[in-house]
Amino acid sequence: MSLRVGVPKETKPLEGRVGLTPAAAGELVRRGVEVAIQQGAGVASGYTDADYRALGVQLQPDADALYDWARLVVKVKEPVGAEIDRLKPDHLLFCYLHLAANPELTRRLCEIGLTAVAFETVVDHGRLPILMPMSEIAGRIAVQVGAHLLHTPQGGSGILLGGLASVERGSVVVLGAGNAGSAAVRAAAALGANVTVFDKNPLQLERMYRLAPNVTALVPTAAGLAEAVAAADLLVGAVLLPGAAAPHLVSRAEVARMRPGSVVADIAVDQGGCIETTRPTTYDAPTYVEEGVQHFCVTNMPGAVPRSATQALTAALLPYLLVLLDPDWRDDARLAGAINVSGGQVVHPALL
Repeated sequence: MSLRVGVPKETKPLEGRVGLTPAAAGELVRRGVEVAIQQGAGVASGYTDADYRALGVQLQPDADALYDWARLVVKVKEPVGAEIDRLKPDHLLFCYLHLAANPELTRRLCEIGLTAVAFETVVDHGRLPILMPMSEIAGRIAVQVGAHLLHTPQGGSGILLGGLASVERGSVVVLGAGNAGSAAVRAAAALGANVTVFDKNPLQLERMYRLAPNVTALVPTAAGLAEAVAAADLLVGAVLLPGAAAPHLVSRAEVARMRPGSVVADIAVDQGGCIETTRPTTYDAPTYVEEGVQHFCVTNMPGAVPRSATQALTAALLPYLLVLLDPDWRDDARLAGAINVSGGQVVHPALL
């Protein structure tokens, strides 16, 4: 294991996650790996520089020094702005990339010539193990934030999702019953809302139906989707095609038929969104109104809970990071199949 592992500070607005906890970084050091972290990178997740230093992790004073020193760069979100300029041909980049929705970043990474392995395209026995925990967090956040945005002071329609005696329950529609969608369904059902979830997978539908008596699980049809969306107080987009752009399942015209002050929360925004009115936002300005409906489409939703999210993310990625440190890591089908770009070429099938 000879690659030097560098963990930079994230730069997306209000992104508090960090690529490795001190414990995980210390485990690498214990195995003989040189690890460095940019000063202050863990602070928003509750980890001080001293926490890392105590476990043998080196500190780099700034991003320039970190990227110059590292060969394997482990971060959370895709590189943006000046981060891209710091990348070099001999870097191995390991992070969330979502390149299907970002052709410009794809072009830049190809021009640099580095190898980039995306968290979201690591497939292990049919599962997406590094994406799963962040999807679950995003699903919960979508419902928590959506419920808040329905309050009148936030511009909402004044709906209490769970209702109460003598009051109708609010309506939540979830598109997709994968990890993010399932988490959204569970959160909305626990609040007491009437939940309708759409998915093509009959096994997933059966699982959703058995979650709670206030969950209806349906196969999507054009007419059924349109009717449910029109009645929704909160519409959650959670469709995933691994590595590929999300399909638009809900049109602008269908959003326009929702009650004014209703809410759209599109978790699929990282992959372009599954609702036509979706456009990416940040936590600096997380919402906007289209067709009278509030939209929450932050591209790093789990960044709002960095302590929890960093711990979950690190636990998921560490086994694969250990494989990446082996010179023969490309012999591992899980990681070889997760390469998005390499040597100036796009190599992942979903991006071709």
